[in-house]
Amino acid sequence: MGRSVLIKDTTREERIQIVAQGLDWCGDSSCEQCSGCSLGLGAIEKMYAPYIDGILELSEINSLHAATKFTHG
Repeated sequence: MGRSVLIKDTTREERIQIVAQGLDWCGDSSCEQCSGCSLGLGAIEKMYAPYIDGILELSEINSLHAATKFTHG
């Protein structure tokens, strides 16, 4: 099993790294926040700042995003 990404188990610097690695869909580990990904967010700070700052877990942010951006139909 992999390491925990929970806020209680990570430092702010580790959370920044976790988010950067998670959003590195281009595959070259050099995400420049170009808005080219399907999220269209640009900088990671916009969506994942609450996780980086230790306020919300990743799962909470992803659930909130899904609840406001997607509809069943």
